[in-house]
Amino acid sequence: MIQGDVLWSSLPVPALLVGPDDTILQSNPAAESFLNLSSKALEGAALWEKVMIDAEIEGPFATAHLERRSIFLNDVFVGSGMRAPSHCNVLFSPLGNVDDTMILMISPREMATRIVQNGQTHKAARSAIGMAEMLAHEIKNPLAGITGAAQLLSMELSPEDQELTDLIVAESRRIVKLLEQVEQFGNLRPPLRKSVNIHDVLDRARQSAAVGFGAHMYFIVDYDPSLPRALADSDQLQQVFLNLLKNASEAGKEGGTIRLHTFYDASLRVRQHDGTQARLPLQVEIIDDGPGLPPDIAADIFEPFVSGRENGTGLGLALVSKLIHDGGGWISVDSVPGKTVFRVSLPLAPKSDDDDGEE
Repeated sequence: MIQGDVLWSSLPVPALLVGPDDTILQSNPAAESFLNLSSKALEGAALWEKVMIDAEIEGPFATAHLERRSIFLNDVFVGSGMRAPSHCNVLFSPLGNVDDTMILMISPREMATRIVQNGQTHKAARSAIGMAEMLAHEIKNPLAGITGAAQLLSMELSPEDQELTDLIVAESRRIVKLLEQVEQFGNLRPPLRKSVNIHDVLDRARQSAAVGFGAHMYFIVDYDPSLPRALADSDQLQQVFLNLLKNASEAGKEGGTIRLHTFYDASLRVRQHDGTQARLPLQVEIIDDGPGLPPDIAADIFEPFVSGRENGTGLGLALVSKLIHDGGGWISVDSVPGKTVFRVSLPLAPKSDDDDGEE
């Protein structure tokens, strides 16, 4: 336990130490304030009686506790018997070398840009996306003229001077690519969900990555062959997997590995926009052995314009998150140096759809 530690007391986020029997060992002042419970009420009590999270995570938490690994939950509601649930990110992680002890850290997201109320995107976020989309459309037209003019000029220039026009063309195209991402983010069609074979979609994405942006990586396939079919939009799901594979490839070095892992987890449930619980038992993990996410952005990696790479747009993972959540799924990330795991959780296809296979 952390006894008399000034750093522990000054942590700005709610934090709890949890013992091997899921008993709360210690709470910091921020946790007491967030949960509206005193240290006396918290310490010694069962974790799940005091901390209420809108996902069935007791099973995965027990496994993480046993295997000494971390779990990161994005976009969940956390509360207690003494306060209403709040939109949060949650991290469970082993506490250094302290045997059988986990730390639970809660990051409230009052400023999250992806707040959803009554099934609609928050007005401020919707306005920002609309403004960005309009600007992207208006800026692309003059950029096309600039690019064309630079290409015409290059025909009359010496090879030395052509370096400048080539730079203009290259940078203009880079800006256009960014603007197209902004437009794509604001112009997504509603998902067309039907029965999908996850492995077929994964294989198409893997094959595309292996001959393109991921040619320098080694791909490992670890599929559960008995996995049932998912209810998803096949095209949007492939776009999700391609974006995640690209992210993993850009993080990895020559000869690095990307593991594609699928499995069934019957315990996973998440809260939907209408307040009901949804079962998301189909799990897809994309695991790379890169350096991991920078700690200062890990909690916000699915937000627009948040990127861990120099010159990154910060729209790829935001798009992934939007596609998954709009399609009724859930995405989370767990990252440490040498291992980053993006997990996509999807619902089952209704049994009546099993033979409607278009995959």
